[in-house]
Amino acid sequence: MRNTTHTGRTHQQELEAMKATIRYKGYEVAPSAQALPNGLYAANLTIGTLGTPGTQLGIQSSTQTPNASNASRPSQKIVSFDALDYFFDERHALAYACRWARMWIDEQRRCA
Repeated sequence: MRNTTHTGRTHQQELEAMKATIRYKGYEVAPSAQALPNGLYAANLTIGTLGTPGTQLGIQSSTQTPNASNASRPSQKIVSFDALDYFFDERHALAYACRWARMWIDEQRRCA
């Protein structure tokens, strides 16, 4: 019998679904969890404004601290946040990155 979660998916399927780029209020959100040598996972995040339809958010890995870095593309702005926090479980890091993205996007829209 395969090890499945409460959703009926395997652990690997659950992780892949959590890593998928999502759309939220005009932004593309790409969460990621980086495994560290000490056994923890760093919650990372890339947020991009939606450009032309069908464009995918390009994810670039880096080793920066939780400061935002901007990369410009024609008609698309990308902001990356690395090491937002650290977790013992990869799923918790991914969930935190998604939740943090929603809060950041809502704050950007509130201030605009």
